[in-house]
Amino acid sequence: MSAPADAPQKSLFDRWSSVSLARRITIAAGIWGIFVLIGGALALSAVYRAQTLVLVEQDLQETLVTLSRELIREDAFLPDGRLTDTDRELFPSDARFQTQYSGHYWAVVGINPDLSIAGDFRSKSLWDEDVPIPPDLIARAVAAPGVTQFGDYEGPADQRSRVAIQAIRIENRATPIILVAASDRTPNDLAATRFRNLLFGTMVALFGGVFAAMLLGIRYSLNPLARLQTDVARVREGEAQKLEGDYPSEVRPLTEELNMLIEHNREVVERARTHVGNLAHALKTPLAVLKNEAAGQTQLDDVVRRQAEAMQTNVEHYLKRARMAARAETIGARTDVRPVIEGLARLLNRLFDAKGIEVTVEGSTSAIFRGEQQDFEEMIGNLMENACKWASTEVKVTITDSPQGITIDVEDDGKGLSAEEREAAMKRGVRLDETTPGTGLGLSIVKELAELHKGRLELGEAALGGLRATLRFTRP
Repeated sequence: MSAPADAPQKSLFDRWSSVSLARRITIAAGIWGIFVLIGGALALSAVYRAQTLVLVEQDLQETLVTLSRELIREDAFLPDGRLTDTDRELFPSDARFQTQYSGHYWAVVGINPDLSIAGDFRSKSLWDEDVPIPPDLIARAVAAPGVTQFGDYEGPADQRSRVAIQAIRIENRATPIILVAASDRTPNDLAATRFRNLLFGTMVALFGGVFAAMLLGIRYSLNPLARLQTDVARVREGEAQKLEGDYPSEVRPLTEELNMLIEHNREVVERARTHVGNLAHALKTPLAVLKNEAAGQTQLDDVVRRQAEAMQTNVEHYLKRARMAARAETIGARTDVRPVIEGLARLLNRLFDAKGIEVTVEGSTSAIFRGEQQDFEEMIGNLMENACKWASTEVKVTITDSPQGITIDVEDDGKGLSAEEREAAMKRGVRLDETTPGTGLGLSIVKELAELHKGRLELGEAALGGLRATLRFTRP
């Protein structure tokens, strides 16, 4: 079912404020962990790739040094600066330079004044391929003779090669000689890729382990709050009078404040009871005086007497309701259901023994009413007494305790009530039979008192044939 069109929409901040502490920490740690995982893996992978590239460039630099040294030692240049037909077997003799397209190449290149390649002297591995030298590198090398320049180039057999070139000037030669060394980067790139994948796998495993440990740590760290919740519930249900036990220093101020709040609540309830009692005593005397002064037989005396009695009835009703409301708000009140009902059953069996009424109790022996015993006796006593008044021979009380709450059924085998009569009986002051003593306040008081304790009173047909009165109290 969709929300109403005019319902206020929660902002992102409001939605985040309602997220549990454990979830907040988990989400924040997860986001940070993923950031560290990806960032760290990429950074380490980049460092590894850069380091392998440095090793490649060092190897190329060594090749260039060897080339320049061999050129000088073999007297490879004529007096006019031209390159002789020196035996290239005398140059770098590594077997990698002797195998076609091995991935390792060298060349000695002559250039024209326009920086185009005039000719070259190369390793066997290069075969008949173009010299792997990017044009822009030639310009940079010529501009800075003796300085090695590096670049990338699509070399022989589509190999992605790293190229190092160095320009050297020869006496009596108009243009410099370019020394070239190249190496296939594919093995290094593959190694870097394997390292990155391995690194990602390791980081993911590490993150999973750390994240699992963090979840356990969060659960352990927040355990005092769960214990606090349990202890507060025990106080509310009457199993304890206050919060006790050793709590962490961060939680202890909260428990102390809660204990002070519980004690303050008890003091407020006690003050309310005292004020209600004082008010009751203060009103009794003026009402008694009015009734005594209206002892005559005049019409005025009759009016004053009837109004004084009505005032006294109303005062008693509302004072009783105020006392009940004060007791219902008491934190930690708790009453065992079965002993109270059995005690009332024994009393009623003696009172109605002459009428032949038998009161029996069945059901749960562990049900608990979350309220004061006086209030529970007020409710169940009214219902059981009414049942005994109208029963023929039997009254049965059944107690049901479930995870949802407690249910108490009071049934009699009397003549019962119709649906209209049951509805009228719940109204304050209504008496369905004027021949039976009473004020008509019993069921209405039970109904109001049940509602004060988050319960309800229901009337229906009993299996015994008479009236069934049901008290239901749901668990919070």
